[in-house]
Amino acid sequence: MESIDEVLLEADDKMNKCLHFLQQEFTGVRTGKASPALVENVMVSYYGTPTRLRDLAGISTPEPRLLVINSYDPTALGAIEKAILAANLGVTPMNDGRVIRIVIPELSEERRRELAKVIKRMAEEARVAVRNVRREANEQIKALQKEGRATEDERDQALDRIQKETDACIAKVDTLLAAKEKEIMAV
Repeated sequence: MESIDEVLLEADDKMNKCLHFLQQEFTGVRTGKASPALVENVMVSYYGTPTRLRDLAGISTPEPRLLVINSYDPTALGAIEKAILAANLGVTPMNDGRVIRIVIPELSEERRRELAKVIKRMAEEARVAVRNVRREANEQIKALQKEGRATEDERDQALDRIQKETDACIAKVDTLLAAKEKEIMAV
């Protein structure tokens, strides 16, 4: 069994991982602007092996609403094009034999609202994950106190620190959500 400090460090680490995961999820949500994050994790069947697009090609944004995918291996362009279509991103790749261009269409008001609902659900899942980390850490600390490896005062201080860390983490989730919502709703 571990000490109170180890429980606190582990809880802090897990909460930060929840935040990092949410940020990763948010980068995959399409806004009106072109972002390499939209396609970089698309899995392409490259000679029968599933491979991330970012490992097969350079992805650039020469204009605010244009993605250009330059494959390191020109023979993979067809497979990349199929993978992007199969990923159901709401975009159509144009293959000219040398590069793939993706024009990011303007989002309709209805689509913006749908995306806002999606990111709110992602944020709520992150909040639940943070609260689960808090619950696990609280249980571990109470168990340490029951075993006589921590005093009541140490337990109370640790529970208080975990609650403060949880509140701070949830506030960060709300900040990330507000920023992404603003980005999506901007015309």
